[in-house]
Amino acid sequence: MRIDILTLFPAMCEAVLGESILKRARGAGLIEINCRDIRAYTKDRHNRVDDSPYGGGYGLVMQVQPICDCFESLCEELGRRPRLIYMSPQGRTLTQQRVKELAAMDNIALLCGHYEGVDERVLEEIVDEEISIGDFVLTGGELPALVLADSITRLQPGVLSADEAFEKESHFAGLLEHPQYTRPFEWRGREVPEVLISGHHANIERWQRERSLERTFNRRPDLLEGAELSDKDRTFLDTLK
Repeated sequence: MRIDILTLFPAMCEAVLGESILKRARGAGLIEINCRDIRAYTKDRHNRVDDSPYGGGYGLVMQVQPICDCFESLCEELGRRPRLIYMSPQGRTLTQQRVKELAAMDNIALLCGHYEGVDERVLEEIVDEEISIGDFVLTGGELPALVLADSITRLQPGVLSADEAFEKESHFAGLLEHPQYTRPFEWRGREVPEVLISGHHANIERWQRERSLERTFNRRPDLLEGAELSDKDRTFLDTLK
């Protein structure tokens, strides 16, 4: 899969992309992530990519020409048109389900706004979808784009050691993840649940499932409505009510 990030701050993005799992995945050729500098496409002699909004108001708005030229250059390079996603607080809130859907695509492009956002004609002309990572506002779209790129990368084949590494995580199957423990067995009077060191795999799996259900019930009960639940799961949930 290939992800292209259209941004005014490619170095900021590369700083994150050059670390941890993202770095290893890129280095191994498991995913291709590129940063494209929107400023390189401006035709303004002062290298500007923004201007004051018509109608007045605070802040600056990113201009349509550099953004569209940047995206059209990408399309020409690829020989096709990737799905363009604008990272925006006005977009649909990102979910694990949408991450899975995007992770199955061959190529997407992520547009990072800045200042007061982008000229509306950018949205009308080239943007396919707007995505938000939450009901709050950030300085720019770079951090949300990196969040999305990270969440997509870890679902690519070979990035994690096994599918189970993410299939049991929070939100993947509609539930929050069960508690996790490691050494030491006892710390400040708190011990690891005995079942986890019992070696009885069926009991361990059931304990993990029940703790996942319990945690979801207590913290995010709204998720249960769309979760895949067995009759045994539903019976357990009834004991929590």
